[in-house]
Amino acid sequence: MRSIIETKNALIAGEYNDKLKYLYSCDDSAVKKYAERYIDVIESFEDTYGEADEIALFSAPGRTEIGGNHTDHQHGCVLAGSVNLDVISAARPNGTNTVRIQSRNYKMDVIDLDDLEIHPEQFDKAIALIRGVIKKFVDLGYEVKGFDAYTTSNVLKGSGLSSSAAFEVLVGTIINGLFANNEVNPIEIAKFGQFAENVYYDKPSGLMDQMASSVGSVVAIDFMSTEEPVVNKVEFDLKKHGHALCIIDSGADHAELTSEYATIPAEMKEVAAFFGKEYLREIDKSEFLANIKNIREKIDNDRAVLRAIHFLNENERAQKEVEALRNDDFEGFKRLVKESGFSSYMYLQNVFAASMPKNQAVSLTLALCDEILGDKGAYRVHGGGFAGTVQAFVPFDMLDEFKSRIEAVLGENMCHVLSIRPVGGYELK
Repeated sequence: MRSIIETKNALIAGEYNDKLKYLYSCDDSAVKKYAERYIDVIESFEDTYGEADEIALFSAPGRTEIGGNHTDHQHGCVLAGSVNLDVISAARPNGTNTVRIQSRNYKMDVIDLDDLEIHPEQFDKAIALIRGVIKKFVDLGYEVKGFDAYTTSNVLKGSGLSSSAAFEVLVGTIINGLFANNEVNPIEIAKFGQFAENVYYDKPSGLMDQMASSVGSVVAIDFMSTEEPVVNKVEFDLKKHGHALCIIDSGADHAELTSEYATIPAEMKEVAAFFGKEYLREIDKSEFLANIKNIREKIDNDRAVLRAIHFLNENERAQKEVEALRNDDFEGFKRLVKESGFSSYMYLQNVFAASMPKNQAVSLTLALCDEILGDKGAYRVHGGGFAGTVQAFVPFDMLDEFKSRIEAVLGENMCHVLSIRPVGGYELK
């Protein structure tokens, strides 16, 4: 760690500029605002905890799901990437047995390290995620001590960019830097985050969100084995193909729709159980198709059958998207993205919540994309679905018009033009 004064002076003098340009895929004209953001988080840390001699700076990105909608929790294949929106932190050991994390605009989370048990009353709260990540480090034999951290995020909550996974990865990255000598690799940190979310937070998520945030760049991930997922980086140069990545905030927050989300893995597992399996990845597609009549009679749930159809095709589609990118077939890639979107809408049915049929902000956003882009770009529901965001690949020559027309309906600053970030969880030294 460096002293606070030394760190702030280095940020002001531009000594971090090359690292910031790399981290945020920005040019000289934009780098100053990122330096100012880190200065702000340091000053907020001091306002919260008092003056400190030394400080460490950390960052963890949001993620974009490029291919494989709801395939990860069935041990399937995904294509995902980290983006240049992130949650950042200033942190330092505090010499006590207490962890204190102050996230901007939230109540401070305080954890006694003698109490790492599951607290059901804290399900759906950030403190549960922190405690779960700490528990995994302790179980590995690391001596986690008390520390103070201040965090701030521009990953929009409920945006489908996975603010919760970014927060989990940030906590893991802080502990790794402060107490584990950075010995824990990004894949393990991702697993720690999923464990915290599944067990301590009580949300049945797959591993894709945490993996994309922790590993960084664009990655193809095969979750056939969740203990040893196969992770390969994929070249993904949108500028070369004259397109921008847009994430459109529909204006509807999916943060309170955990129960809708949970029906998807539950119903997929219901179909897998018909074949005596736990996950859909374990069943043969032709055998499934030959048994649809019997499955319907056994489980009496047509939506589950449709969601299984989505998974079996989407799992193949995610692999085809990787192949298209590696073959420099961008038009083929875009076609597959649109196919994914149609499948999510018709079969997976995660574009709006069945419990709120009049609230269809994502459906409307998809309709706007179709009207504006026609056959020139690609678009799909993004992430968990039901509310949140839409992802679109937009030709540069249509970008201004696209953003303007989308925001004329949804509101100013609802269409975010993003870049792929080259790294995941990161300590800014």
